[in-house]
Amino acid sequence: MSRSTEREAGGTSAMDLRHLGRELKTAVELSIVGLAPQPLVEKLAAIAGLLEAAGGLPADSPPVVALLPKLVVRGAAALKEWTEWQEKHRGSA
Repeated sequence: MSRSTEREAGGTSAMDLRHLGRELKTAVELSIVGLAPQPLVEKLAAIAGLLEAAGGLPADSPPVVALLPKLVVRGAAALKEWTEWQEKHRGSA
């Protein structure tokens, strides 16, 4: 993601994207330590990786413009799924 642009593809701010990326990376680490189901760990990791990879491309490039809006939605959904799993299993790992 270009640091010079205020808004990235899909209207999400660069700061929001960095925050989402940090949340996803933290969720990956915690899901591994918490012995979350492998599909959930892999979903979080894949989205975090794609977001990081997109960050290395110009924000206005066609791949980023096409990928980012869906990735933000998927990231938010995966974090919600992780939070729900974590709440159900808190203290059991």
